[in-house]
Amino acid sequence: HVLFYSKIASEKNVFDIADVAEALNDKLIFRHPHVFGSTVAENSHQVEQNWEQIKLKEKGGNKTVLSGVPKTLPSLIKACRIQEKAANIGFDWKHKNDVWDKVKEEIAELETEITSNNTDNIEGEFGDLIFSIINAARLYGVNPENALERTNQKFISRFNYIESKATASNRKLSEMTLQEMDALWNEAKQQNK
Repeated sequence: HVLFYSKIASEKNVFDIADVAEALNDKLIFRHPHVFGSTVAENSHQVEQNWEQIKLKEKGGNKTVLSGVPKTLPSLIKACRIQEKAANIGFDWKHKNDVWDKVKEEIAELETEITSNNTDNIEGEFGDLIFSIINAARLYGVNPENALERTNQKFISRFNYIESKATASNRKLSEMTLQEMDALWNEAKQQNK
């Protein structure tokens, strides 16, 4: 696409592929002062922090720290990006284990709203709890999308085990008691399913 648009633009004397290459080269140098300049970055986290500052300074760049997070991202990925960007400018927990106090606080707030039976507030507090759990995952180096999918697959495997055992005994799941299904669930867990 770049070559195609460059060809069209060159025919209209607007720009050509050399202009594109030069602009990309300038951008590369500007965004990586730790490689091409005198800026020192001791680790990847410092590189990310510098990157956020550069994006704020860049002509046509982000006007605010969070404006670079696309609105169309799925919520889980968006939460990760929001938290990464905030952390890169220093809005983060001093010690990663401090995040658990926030998770507990959000659980308590959710329980309060569940007791009051306010549906709108319950949804908001669930969101706060999920956001804080995603933040904890980030702090511990866990990709929450991967973690959740891993659990989804584990649940599917175990539930399929229950269903196959029901079918083998000529029963429908809907005819089984929760206790019977729970016993099969525990069997599936024992078999590392």
